[in-house]
Amino acid sequence: MYIEKIFDDDFYSKLNTIKMSLSMRMSQGMSGNRKSTAKGSSVEFSDFREYMLGDDIRRIDWNAYGRTDKLYIKQFMEEKEGHFRFFLDTSASMDFGEAKKSVMALRITAALSYIIMNNLDRVFINEMKGNTLIKGKGMAGGATFSHLLKDLERVTFEGDTHISRCISSNSVPRGGVSFIISDFLDPSGVENAVKYLVSRKQTVVLIQVLAPEEINVDYEGTLNMLDMETGDKVKITMSTAAVRNYNARLEGMKDELTSMSRKYGAHYVSITSDEDLTAVILSKFAGILGGAA
Repeated sequence: MYIEKIFDDDFYSKLNTIKMSLSMRMSQGMSGNRKSTAKGSSVEFSDFREYMLGDDIRRIDWNAYGRTDKLYIKQFMEEKEGHFRFFLDTSASMDFGEAKKSVMALRITAALSYIIMNNLDRVFINEMKGNTLIKGKGMAGGATFSHLLKDLERVTFEGDTHISRCISSNSVPRGGVSFIISDFLDPSGVENAVKYLVSRKQTVVLIQVLAPEEINVDYEGTLNMLDMETGDKVKITMSTAAVRNYNARLEGMKDELTSMSRKYGAHYVSITSDEDLTAVILSKFAGILGGAA
């Protein structure tokens, strides 16, 4: 996949516009759904946790290091950070479109991570490949954003992905926010994954990315189609009736995702891969991010 120009000067310019716009909205009193994970306003000692990339080294407990040979960070009541997990569909179908779905998925992941990390919350990027979940290490703080971009630049889109198997078969800690970014063309569906994450007290956000060619079908005649994930070939005739049936099934899939999201208290966001990134974040994620700006 060609990714050289995904994170270019224009992308960084959009990030600054997004951050300033969100900060302005917050200062004007916009209330969002994302609640702080802080336990209180005191600086009372709360707990230890292992040191992670991006942590302030001044918080290291050297006495604990002397006893265990491991680095631990002291946490205080007001400093409890939020954990945001991204589950990224890396199947071959995500690499489809003149404006590729994969590019939009990576840019959305990066833009949301930028906002979250600048709020001193922690981001985990997880890749879904086949039945396997490749877990990313937690990153926090603006200084580590460049490391996150390098990790995203290495992501490849190939094969198939079974979303529910990838997520449900892995242990997810309790609490936090989970973004699932996919075209949701997985025949096995995503409901089991959503149900599992909700049981782990996660706030779930389903982000569906579709290409304009998948939404506005204008093919005519007989076509030889190739399944990007399985390599299977099939010959189909695109008549007016076939296009009408396709559009009905596409809308049915969106309706099912909307209904399922309401059932489990999740959020569903539909995005076209050729939309402007700034407009997408400000119009579709501002309320979800809430105070993360």
